[in-house]
Amino acid sequence: MNGKTRGSHSPAAGTFEAEVLALIPMLRRYSRSLSRSDADGEDLLQDCVEKALVNKRQWRGTGLKSWAYTIMTNLYRNRHRAEKRHPSESLDGHETIAVTDQLSDTLENDRLHGALALLSPDMRAVLMLVTVEGYSYQEAAETLSIPLGTVMSRLSRARETLRQQLAADNIIPLRRPR
Repeated sequence: MNGKTRGSHSPAAGTFEAEVLALIPMLRRYSRSLSRSDADGEDLLQDCVEKALVNKRQWRGTGLKSWAYTIMTNLYRNRHRAEKRHPSESLDGHETIAVTDQLSDTLENDRLHGALALLSPDMRAVLMLVTVEGYSYQEAAETLSIPLGTVMSRLSRARETLRQQLAADNIIPLRRPR
């Protein structure tokens, strides 16, 4: 990436911020996959970007993408733990309805999103990092702070769960790329 040297703790003015902003589309996909809702995903994204910008001195000058994903994963885990301890009800007493985005316009995408929502957050995080964001197994392991073998087993279970769910819905056969 331009404007930084290896190991530098203070990138050129504006470069760090521009690089963080360039990650927003990828971080948005990841935040939505973790939170299962667009609104919660946007909140998670905003908190992640804010935390990255506030704590830029902690960044080591390399691996900004992995660093940002780690921040988001940790924020999500902290929220998830807090929600388990202190469940809350919506203010009006009704269930929150997630706003559908452009990808949810078709039945296939709705069912795919539904199948993804059935995955545990841990399996979904690994699946998104490896299959959507293109992380290697090792990069995903480092980002999520889990062993490489755990990445491989979670990814395998996530793929099999999706395959079974989509086959049960008789939607799309999932084939391995050749």
